[in-house]
Amino acid sequence: YHAGVDALIVQDLLPSAASFPPIPFHASTQIDNRTAEKVAQLKELGFRQVVLARELTLEEIRSIHEAVPDVNLEAFVHGALCVSYSGRCAISQVLKGRSANRGECAQMCRLPYDLLDAEGNEIVHNKHLLSLRDMDRSAHLRQLLDAGVTSLKIEGRLKDADYVKNIVAYYRRALDDIMADNDHYRPASWGRTQFFFRPDPQKTFHRSQTDYFLHGRTTPLTNPDTPKSTGEPIGTVVAISHDSITVDTNVELHNGDGLIFGNEGFRINRVEGKRIFPAHMPTIRVGTFLNRNFDQAFERLLQGRTAERRLPLVLQLDDTPTGLQLTATEPLSRRTATADIALERHAALKPEQAENTIRSQLSKLGETDYYLQSLTINTAQPWFVPVSCLNRLRRTAIARLDSQEAPHRILSPAERHEQHFVMQGTLDYRANVSNRLAAEYYHQHGISDIRSAYELHPTPDAALMTCRFCLRYEHGWCPRQHPTTPPTEPLFLRLGTERLRLVFDCQHCEMHIVRADTPTTLPPTS
Repeated sequence: YHAGVDALIVQDLLPSAASFPPIPFHASTQIDNRTAEKVAQLKELGFRQVVLARELTLEEIRSIHEAVPDVNLEAFVHGALCVSYSGRCAISQVLKGRSANRGECAQMCRLPYDLLDAEGNEIVHNKHLLSLRDMDRSAHLRQLLDAGVTSLKIEGRLKDADYVKNIVAYYRRALDDIMADNDHYRPASWGRTQFFFRPDPQKTFHRSQTDYFLHGRTTPLTNPDTPKSTGEPIGTVVAISHDSITVDTNVELHNGDGLIFGNEGFRINRVEGKRIFPAHMPTIRVGTFLNRNFDQAFERLLQGRTAERRLPLVLQLDDTPTGLQLTATEPLSRRTATADIALERHAALKPEQAENTIRSQLSKLGETDYYLQSLTINTAQPWFVPVSCLNRLRRTAIARLDSQEAPHRILSPAERHEQHFVMQGTLDYRANVSNRLAAEYYHQHGISDIRSAYELHPTPDAALMTCRFCLRYEHGWCPRQHPTTPPTEPLFLRLGTERLRLVFDCQHCEMHIVRADTPTTLPPTS
């Protein structure tokens, strides 16, 4: 709080604990926030912002905003997707002893599986059946804003700095373009960002792209051939020799680039026009389509100066009884500082030149954190002012401005504490209650039957995953949408010696993944 943190993103429902400073709380997507009722409850608990489930459609987001308009909604717009609802995945804990709820996900959804029918016949062999494409909603930002989203979330777990630079710049520019065309929106962040490169999502890690349920169910949502970065399209192999590959492409390739086809990749050692000399010749055929998942020149560009962010600065020069005073104001945080200088004033012999000198020297903000928004010269007449005096005024005013802390966002008692209300029902393992304080908190609000999180007390009949994604729909076997005859059920996923059964809940349009010996009946969706 004292370091200036804006908010805490939390999974435990403990925002009213007396030991916390008056800092806003945001509800993590791990709480599984996908209904207006859930968001309204979180508001009553004192949360000021809610990170919505990735699976929500545009209309579902809009309906939540209309039902609970005074809660800020944060939505995912880019990055890797979990195939299970967040906070509803226990497969990593069950099979690997690593809890996804505690940041230790073993990424079981990125592994290859066999798909079997009820008789054990293999329908699909060794494919990444649960590996979703990456989210990319950059084309739908205006629709998300209009639906009530006020914060955009970019998934970045295990991503490198170059990914952050590229993707954040891409969305920052897209948002700036929207706000430039419509004064209905304003940025939540302060300042103006300038970029020194052209961001491109295809240049850094991505597994193809999908808008993921934003406009309803679509296919394909997975990339079954590889969980790796697919990169940008390059072209088709037209000739192969013992040490080179010729590609029909209009893309400029570079030494050190990484190319991929299917689940196999290789690095370029040397390029001569459209002829590629790999570091090691891959097993490849004429007609194979290549993508580039590592652009050496782009990566080198990102190692340099890629962006700068500056705050607006308003300057005003005034007369004083003994000289001049410069007032510097940063209007976004309302910080202000002044600098005075004693000076025997003399009327300028060349008024226009004198004013130009004043403006030129006071505008030299160099490597400071500011850009000049406006400069007002409020003196009785143009004075002759030595350049050294002007520079001293500017440096002193900015140094004093920099020494001031930006004001904190202080919550009033009415905002900080939740209203009195009573919860109903019971809580099973899906509530992820894993500590004494959380259990006590639920007890205080009327919940008497509380089961511990799966990590503490494994539940034999637990769903390992609960997904809006459906393998039947993905393969054209949905009984509601497709006329084809599906394979004999139940269906199983095979991973080594482990068998996982697929349970399809058509009433809620969800798919559960359970161990093969788990009872068919699962608890209803919470």
